[in-house]
Amino acid sequence: MNKSAIDPATFAALKDMAGAEFAYELVDTFFEEAPRMLADLRESLSTHDADRFRRAAHSLKSNGMTFGALTLGSMAKGLELGGIGASTASALDLLDAEYGRVVVALKASRHG
Repeated sequence: MNKSAIDPATFAALKDMAGAEFAYELVDTFFEEAPRMLADLRESLSTHDADRFRRAAHSLKSNGMTFGALTLGSMAKGLELGGIGASTASALDLLDAEYGRVVVALKASRHG
């Protein structure tokens, strides 16, 4: 079963609370900032900068959860709490793939 990358109830609540126009402005900002957060995760992994890694994972978690990207948020939380380890690079690959699913789902929500 292919679970949606965005929880519809969470995203609907955001649009109800903030207004649809502002919610989509937040989405656009997320599209600009998330790739930098993902890059920060990769760079901090390569330099073993645990604090920077934790901050980037925390930011991605918080931003993702705002839109109902529950799987993305959960994955980022795992990285935030787990820090840099032996399997972190493969976890980042999975996180990148999930971010791609989130982008597709958020773009589709604008048109449907």
